[in-house]
This record gives sequence, C-alpha cells and structure tokens, in this order.
Amino acid sequence: MLREIISNDWFTLLIVLSLCVLAIAKYTYSKRFNDFLWVVGNSKYLKIYSREQKFIDWFDALLFFNLILSISLFSFLSYNTLVATIAFNILLFLKILLGIGALILIKVLLERLIGSLFEIDALIDSYIYQKTSYKNYIGLVLLPINILLIFTLQPKPSIIYTILGLLFIINLIGFITSFKTHQKLIINNFFYFILYLCALEIAPYIILYKLLIDS
Repeated sequence: MLREIISNDWFTLLIVLSLCVLAIAKYTYSKRFNDFLWVVGNSKYLKIYSREQKFIDWFDALLFFNLILSISLFSFLSYNTLVATIAFNILLFLKILLGIGALILIKVLLERLIGSLFEIDALIDSYIYQKTSYKNYIGLVLLPINILLIFTLQPKPSIIYTILGLLFIINLIGFITSFKTHQKLIINNFFYFILYLCALEIAPYIILYKLLIDS
C-alpha cells in the first residue's frame, strides 16, 4: 500500500522524468553507461573517458539533469523532515532546481577560471571531470532513495542523516581517488591546490551553512 503524501502526482511525474533521462543515457551510450555504474572503486571509467572530454558532453549532460532533479527532490524531502512541513509547489521546486543547477555550473566555471589563472588547467580539468563523475553517480544513487522515501518509507531524521552520510562517503571516495590519480601534479602545485580547495571547496559550504543557520 502506497503511503499518502502531498502532491503525489507531481512526485511521480518527476521520478518518471528522471527514469526517462537515464533510459536515454543508457540507450544512447550503452557501454559508457555500464562502465559508469562501476565508477566508485574502479578507475577504469575515469581513465578511459577523461581522455575524451568535450566542452559539451551529452552523456554527462543527461546525468547532470538527473543529478539536479534528484538533489532537488531529496532537498525538498529533507527540509520537510528536518525543518518544517510545506506543501509541494511546482514553482518553488523549479526555483530550487534552477538554483542548484546554476550553483553547480557557476562553481565549475569559476574552477576553470582559477585553473587558467594559476596555469594548472590540465590538473583542474581532470579533477573537475572526476568530481563531476562522482556527483553524477550521487544523482544515480539518489533516484532509488527518493523513490523509497516517497512511496515506501516514512522519512525520519535518522534516515535522512544516514543518507547524507552515504553521500558524504561517495564524495570522499571521489576526492581520494582524484588525489591519488594526480598526486604528483598536486604536490608540485600544492600551494595553488590548497588555495583552490579553500576558495571553491570549503568556503562555499561554510557560507551556505551560515545562510541556512541565519535563516
């Protein structure tokens, strides 16, 4: 028996949209999609496809769309569980969706700009590709989690925090993988890499946390 939730039809439509996007990625890029499923704990995907980077990569674009859709859904469910219950509003959800997408894209553009300024473009480009791959994988993981939270499980703070812990572990694995892959380059440009981490990896989350606390 399905659990009753607010705006169940909208949730269903958004889940189906994510599934369709992933189905297109699977159908169009079958081999790459299968390799991508094993990106965590296996550097094969990163080694093969990082050499084929393009400014506009439609496979990554499809996974990115699923990522922001999945993160937006999970963010809405988390807010309703941890902060306050609010009615689902499609306009509000679209604002969340566009905000998350714009934040990620602006951050990537700034990272590339910093890479050019410090003349470490190769290092930053490769690092961004690996980090983007792990973020897209998080979008893949969040899809079944969102389905469970919407149609089966009653969201509780303990469940939300457990999921957040899982997402943090995936991000951490991605960071360690990137560091091991480019260890020599990072050590040679250690000062610039630390500046990069402080400016674009640590500071944005501190600012976001401060804004959330103040609000």
